[in-house]
Amino acid sequence: MSQAPAYRLFDYGPGVANLSTGDNLSDYQWALKNEGRFRRIRSQLNLESLGGLYVHRNETGAVDAIALPRLEPGNFDKVTTEAVAGMDINISQAWELYDQAPSKRQTLVAVIDTGIDTSHPDLANAIWVNEDEVPGDGIDNDGNGYIDDVNGWDFFYDNNQIYLGSEDDHGTHGAGTIAAGRSNGGMAGITDNQYVKLMVLKALGTENGMGAPEDIVEAIHYAEANGAVICNLSFGSTEYDESVAQAIQNSNMLFVVAAGNGDRYGNGYDIDQYPVYPASLPFDNVITVGNILFDGNLDESSNYGVQNVDLAAPGVYILSTVSNNEYGYMSGTSMAAPMVTGVAAMVYSSRPDLSVLGVKEVLLNSARRTEQLAGKVLTGGMLDAGAAMSYGQTG
Repeated sequence: MSQAPAYRLFDYGPGVANLSTGDNLSDYQWALKNEGRFRRIRSQLNLESLGGLYVHRNETGAVDAIALPRLEPGNFDKVTTEAVAGMDINISQAWELYDQAPSKRQTLVAVIDTGIDTSHPDLANAIWVNEDEVPGDGIDNDGNGYIDDVNGWDFFYDNNQIYLGSEDDHGTHGAGTIAAGRSNGGMAGITDNQYVKLMVLKALGTENGMGAPEDIVEAIHYAEANGAVICNLSFGSTEYDESVAQAIQNSNMLFVVAAGNGDRYGNGYDIDQYPVYPASLPFDNVITVGNILFDGNLDESSNYGVQNVDLAAPGVYILSTVSNNEYGYMSGTSMAAPMVTGVAAMVYSSRPDLSVLGVKEVLLNSARRTEQLAGKVLTGGMLDAGAAMSYGQTG
């Protein structure tokens, strides 16, 4: 019998850089407003200059092994990436349209990930509360099989401790992108946490952020049973698991899924040819998201595929909430997926006429087509929150 796949998180360096909670941090959120005022400079291996001692290619010519080369001239290239003004998700227009919406509905978003720091000041008003459960009484008041599941559940350790500390930075970071408070001195989340709430479902744990299929399946069932309509999945595996696939296919939720961060060397690849799960699942209720840089190009680490990756969103050097009431930068498709989740929640909340599948249609049809993404993702475009909010509207 083959071993069940171990799901892992889709984020990578530069890791967490803590910032002051007293600062106005929205100036650092290029994904929301990119004025083209910064650049990235880094060293990158020049594979063509290295001999066979350092680079091994397989029969197709692809690099499948690299040894660390000496620091010699020609072995590394200096690569500069310049930000391009306007290469952002157009959030200001989206906020204006959302505020003008004549009616809004409560929208529950499940975040199946590591845990979330529910005490973070920027997330305090964003967390779902199970009104049928009495906190701390040790009784399963609502009879759903989970004792004191006030804000969600920890399926990894099978208890109600949904936040343990730094191992939950990943989920906390995604949560901030989706629904951190606005105008409170911290950062700005995408959607309005008055109407959009986050259900905390910890299915991945330890500092490595690993998880098992059975925990993910149970989290999906819990989310739907308790009213979630959108579910963010910023993790994946190269191995297919039937139970996870069936849970997603049979669900009425919309799943926003990270496309994955490439191979062991950080090189993105075509997941139409080499599937990653759940990103490559061909279901109508799945949106798969790639990761773009601030110049509009797909990040070199981001997976792609014109069949299985629907659109791209910013995912490099994304500032958001982390544990212990702090903020930090993370990069990867794990950061791009919550961008789409936030906009999906905003559209669903402000458009009571739409089903979750209708929301997916809006997001894909309103994607901003770019030359860089043509032939890389299904839509050939990136997330545009303003266009999504205005799509199909009259007047």
